[in-house]
Amino acid sequence: MDIIHLLPDSVANQIAAGEVVQRPSSVIKELMENAVDAGASTVDVLVVDAGRTSIQVIDDGKGMSEQDARMAFERHATSKIQKAEDLFSLHTMGFRGEALPSIAAVAQVHLLTRTVESELGTDLTIEGSRITGQEVCSCPVGANIDVRNLFFNVPARRKFLKSNQTELNNIIQEFERIVLVNPTVSFSLSHNGTLITKLPASNLRQRIVNVFGKKLNEQLLSVDVDTTLARITGFVGKPEAARKKNTNQYFFVNGRYMRHPYFHKAVVEAFAHLIPEGEQIPYFLYFEVDPSNIDVNIHPTKTEIKFENDSAIWQILVAAIKDSLGKFNAVPTIDFDVEGRPDIPAFDFNSGAEVHAPRVQVNSNYNPFRSDEGKRQKQTPVDWEKLYADIKKPEPAKDYHIEELPADSSFFTLNSSFNEEASNGMEMSSSHFQYRGQYILTPVQTGLMMIDQHRAHVRILYEKFLKQIEGQKASSQGLLFPEILQLAPSDAVLFQDMTDELRSLGFDIESLGGGSFSVNGVPADLEGANPVQVLTQMVETVKEKETGVDNELQHRIALVMARNASIVTGQALSNQEMESLLAELFQCQNPNLTPTGKVIVSILEHAQIEKMFGR
Repeated sequence: MDIIHLLPDSVANQIAAGEVVQRPSSVIKELMENAVDAGASTVDVLVVDAGRTSIQVIDDGKGMSEQDARMAFERHATSKIQKAEDLFSLHTMGFRGEALPSIAAVAQVHLLTRTVESELGTDLTIEGSRITGQEVCSCPVGANIDVRNLFFNVPARRKFLKSNQTELNNIIQEFERIVLVNPTVSFSLSHNGTLITKLPASNLRQRIVNVFGKKLNEQLLSVDVDTTLARITGFVGKPEAARKKNTNQYFFVNGRYMRHPYFHKAVVEAFAHLIPEGEQIPYFLYFEVDPSNIDVNIHPTKTEIKFENDSAIWQILVAAIKDSLGKFNAVPTIDFDVEGRPDIPAFDFNSGAEVHAPRVQVNSNYNPFRSDEGKRQKQTPVDWEKLYADIKKPEPAKDYHIEELPADSSFFTLNSSFNEEASNGMEMSSSHFQYRGQYILTPVQTGLMMIDQHRAHVRILYEKFLKQIEGQKASSQGLLFPEILQLAPSDAVLFQDMTDELRSLGFDIESLGGGSFSVNGVPADLEGANPVQVLTQMVETVKEKETGVDNELQHRIALVMARNASIVTGQALSNQEMESLLAELFQCQNPNLTPTGKVIVSILEHAQIEKMFGR
């Protein structure tokens, strides 16, 4: 009995869709690239429910005829290549002919399209790879494709989609990758009827600034090198633009976004010894190479690209970045003060003037040891004791005895009981000691308890802020001059979802549009802190991990607030402040660990202390 058979087209398309269409952002990528390949000058993206309900891409490109509209949804039907050799001379984003049929296999698709030569366009409806309707219609030149109910026929795949916020962040990420490489095309992105960003056609630098904010403009250095192997253009950040995380780093080759860890190491090498270890520099680097020297057909997402001469291009990239750093004086140099310097004329050898060696004038009568009564300094008055007559002599210090533990220990026991400052940086009371402004030591029944004062305060404030977010309104302190917070489109969307929690903490925030927010008031606990820096940290912390926990956002916001408002390591505390801190700590739900799992309390047991003294 024969057991090998051909799969139905619907099944084959769903298998292909599993590689091409992984989430709503994959649909955005494919449809936007098709619009760019069609020569569009304007591309509008409209998303509903982070792509679950609807993804609509409208362009004013060349459009499709009635026959091409149907063929575009057939597997491996493409206008980009004709033969296998064309894979080595690609100048378009797409070429496999898999995107549209894969999308149509797992969604309900509605297409309106018309070419400039036609007076009427085509209205095509497809559901699960089946054409359910086609008719003539009146529509603008270009294409308007609406993808609804993604994964409606693959419920298991739809169930594994992340939260709307996470999926929207992925959509914005794909959107940014495409707009950064097509600055001459106008783009817009809307979510649930709200315009997130609108980018007019511009040059490359202005496009980067429009996407990531004006602050980035002054931190960019241009890169431009042209060789026989590759031309590399774009921008790298100045050393002071380095950050530990969430840095904007982009590589593009022949107009296509790519990931390339090897070239990333080249950028790191160029900035060696210029930025702190562990920090990252922003960069936007564009490679133009002969298409025959690269292979983009090694992964369905086309983000992994193989170079024929990657080691040579690595060297070119390092040299180009170092050249930019030197050309724009981004490397720190010795800056001499030249203000008021004398004007030293250069000698003219053609003037015929006679040159003489300089003569040294010496005063033979000068004696440095000769005393001069007229210039002698006044002597100190003999009755100098009168100046200190009213000052009482200090009383002898109270005698006390300190027994120091072995050299590998940082703790002391004091045999004298008093309430003044002791030596070695330890402040003590009848029951509490502060060691080096970092630890609070207090005797307990089982030994000596040690508390990290900074971590303890973080735990106290974390639970306090969490309760405020959950319903207890906090007090707000108005700012004399409002602070302006400027965020990238992806961060601005995330920040909008955080505003309710921030207001419950005491922040007074007003949206100005375009990713700008006015901070008019801050929580009373944050007095003295930089509100823009605190809010930026919140956005970066919330972005760090994908999670499906509903209250995860609240926990992350409360944690950032607690870290910024807590007492710092090294801050001296009075006995009353230590007493109050410990009382609040042991009222917390978990006084032993910080919200991130770090130890707050540790006990040096009495038996261990006895063992140190050999008892």
